[in-house]
Amino acid sequence: MIAIIDYKMGNLRSVENALRRLGAEFCVTADPDVITRSSHVILPGVGSADEAMANLHAAGLPPVIRGLRRPVLGICLGMQVLCRDSEEGGFTPCLGLFDAHVRRFTPTPELKVPHMGWNRLGNMESKLLRGLERGASVYFVHSYFAHTCPDTIATTEHGQLFSAALKYENFYGTQFHPEKSGAVGEQILKNFLAL
Repeated sequence: MIAIIDYKMGNLRSVENALRRLGAEFCVTADPDVITRSSHVILPGVGSADEAMANLHAAGLPPVIRGLRRPVLGICLGMQVLCRDSEEGGFTPCLGLFDAHVRRFTPTPELKVPHMGWNRLGNMESKLLRGLERGASVYFVHSYFAHTCPDTIATTEHGQLFSAALKYENFYGTQFHPEKSGAVGEQILKNFLAL
């Protein structure tokens, strides 16, 4: 059973639909016991890091998530809250699993923020990305990003190089949305479920 953590930050429906297409068994929950017993855990999210962390704390979930020893996948905001901290909402301490700091893109006449659309992945090194062609394209929607760091397993560019995906032990994160990235995203989700 896969647990999709519901911490009131949206994007649950598209993740549910993607797992349903794969024939995966899942539940949407904020129950620590259900999350702890699940074979895989997905932390999706759309919104702001400060609100996300407030919701996670209100549900008592930070120690539960940090203590998981099964595959965990953070998607978009879900990846960002697995990092050390975020500039969003002033300064927001996050879960501290990835050794990365989340910063806001600086808009310029040439650089639109939020970053929306398809980007190619580079430097892909992980079982999560197995079977993908070099330069595979995935879909992004975000205004904040994680710098590259020792936990980076894929990169892309929007004005500068940044982490498209991260990994630390059993924790994985994608800044992009695999559930909205067509066949490439489907392969990534299959790879995650095979971990």
